[in-house]
Amino acid sequence: MGSNLSIALVGNPNSGKTSIFNHITDGYESIGNWAGVTVEKKVGRLPRNLGNCIDLPGVYTLSPLSRDEEVVTRFFLEEQVSGLLNIVDATQLQRHLYLTIQLLEMGMPTILLLNMMDLAKHQGLHIDIQQLGQLLHIPIVPVVARKRKGIEDVLTEIGQLEEYHPQFHLPYGKLESLLIKIEEAIPSHQLPSRWLALQWLEGNRIVEQMLRASLSEEEKERWKQEAEALLDESVEQYIRHCREAWIAGLVQRVVTREDGKSHQFTKQLDQMVLHPYLGILSFFLLIFLIFKATFDWIGGPLSALLEQFLFGPVQAVIAQGLHSMDAHPFLSDMVLEGIIPGVGSVLVFLPQIFTLFFFLSFIEDSGYMARVALVMDKALEKVGLNGKAFIPLLIGFGCNVPGVMAARIIENPKERLITMLITPFMSCSARLAVFTLFIQLFFQEHQALVLLSLYLLSIVVALLTAKVLSRSLTREESSPFVIELPPYRIPYFPILLRSTWEKGKGFLYKAGTFIFAGSVVIWLLSHFGPSGYNVPADESFLAWLGMALAPVFEPLGFGHWQIGVALLSGFLAKEVIISSLNIAFALPDVTQLQALLAQLFTPWQSYSFMVFLMFYIPCIATVRMIRQESGASRWMWLSIGASLGIAYVLAFVIYHGGRLLGFD
Repeated sequence: MGSNLSIALVGNPNSGKTSIFNHITDGYESIGNWAGVTVEKKVGRLPRNLGNCIDLPGVYTLSPLSRDEEVVTRFFLEEQVSGLLNIVDATQLQRHLYLTIQLLEMGMPTILLLNMMDLAKHQGLHIDIQQLGQLLHIPIVPVVARKRKGIEDVLTEIGQLEEYHPQFHLPYGKLESLLIKIEEAIPSHQLPSRWLALQWLEGNRIVEQMLRASLSEEEKERWKQEAEALLDESVEQYIRHCREAWIAGLVQRVVTREDGKSHQFTKQLDQMVLHPYLGILSFFLLIFLIFKATFDWIGGPLSALLEQFLFGPVQAVIAQGLHSMDAHPFLSDMVLEGIIPGVGSVLVFLPQIFTLFFFLSFIEDSGYMARVALVMDKALEKVGLNGKAFIPLLIGFGCNVPGVMAARIIENPKERLITMLITPFMSCSARLAVFTLFIQLFFQEHQALVLLSLYLLSIVVALLTAKVLSRSLTREESSPFVIELPPYRIPYFPILLRSTWEKGKGFLYKAGTFIFAGSVVIWLLSHFGPSGYNVPADESFLAWLGMALAPVFEPLGFGHWQIGVALLSGFLAKEVIISSLNIAFALPDVTQLQALLAQLFTPWQSYSFMVFLMFYIPCIATVRMIRQESGASRWMWLSIGASLGIAYVLAFVIYHGGRLLGFD
């Protein structure tokens, strides 16, 4: 088999397509967007010199209803591939086979990967794989993608792909004679004329555009009238019913369910999780427990140990190494007073960041998140969005950049834009590090509750902003909300660890790049002034800059020049705020920084500061992503201006309202 083989990976959303792509490729050879649309395109290199694998967006049908489905249809019409890997969820066989039928009608060499076989067995489902393959006339490979089971068999089948010649033919009864007429009129194409004729009859707008020059309006009108005369329902409904009836008969022949196995547990759990009120209440209770684990049970104690290690043995070893190397005093000071306090003060929060991401990954992989999105649909509908917007907003709690990118899943342009603009209000993990610094100091007895209040405030403000934007922007028809509820499952631990690492490694990357560079720059500015090097802190360039900003923040309860400098550095990355504070106050570690902050802030002032931090300007990476995804600079500037305005007003109201109520 040559190395120029080109395989397309296609399947329904939540079928395990991404896991299989990662397992059968040696990583991404290229990542980008499909031409003309912001839908991610991934191409990976297959092992054994087999060729390339193209990961197509997850779709339910080849008759485009969404941007993803349009991408897939255009791909098959315009590109040539050697064959297909069709991923099917074994627990949802009847529903997923609808796409399989459309793929088989294209006549390409196809391998069906029957994924989640372990879950099917757990549910008491037995699938006769041999008979299924005979009825579909294609090879079937059972796999468990999460545990990498069956992947070697998949690669073996790919090596023999060109030997398979599909012979699938599904009869369409009353439409057969009309199909023959349309087939004969369609010009030669890489795809079968029968498939093109069926797609045209179904109303596939992409196929309609392609055939516009080949078929006369008179012919098309005559065929439509003939179809209406033949059928008692619409052509689209008749074709769908033919496929569904055939699939139902097939499933009845190849699937059996063992006695005693049922979905009783799933149904009982869904009664609570999908309840319009209990579902939301249980979600926030779960988030509260995750915060308790992040601060009190797991993350907090580990952070304390890491802080002792970094600012104890590690700092001592580096200091001794610099001394033994007879390093220049300037270099030693920059490392010991700038880089270590700056980077180290951020790294101490790593255990809490990874603890949060571990539990978020757990509930994502358990099948719970899709249900939360369904419950949130009604609430989001009231502000001009739908349940799909919940996914980007949730991702934004980890990092705003992928959250903005995830808005691509929303078909409606207006809803997609609003989701992008409100996603930066979600409190990302970078802000969590700063929140932890203040919450551990001022709210020792109620850490999880205070953090939950900040997250709830971010959600409320985001929804209110969405409501305003939905009324201000051009009105468009709302997009339908369709989401598949995957079965509940216990996440596979190695996959869980990998997912946690993928989410958290960005935090480490920033520590080695932005925070490192920011620490050096801030240390230099704090030690240089108009009169030269090693000037008093109040005479440094950093102090000049901070004093210019201090009056702006004075009405909010934090008018110290060091705070102004730290907030300004936060535009680069929010984690830099902690390192900026450490260096601006000339303190060696987080413990001493907290001791000083306890003198400068009251608990209510610190809450005002955290609220301002949560909403003010998004980081530079998020701002750039909004500009890229929206396609216009005005939306980027709107995001910056709205964030600043909302942050200032809220912090002002909270600070002065608290003083009036006697909290300060």
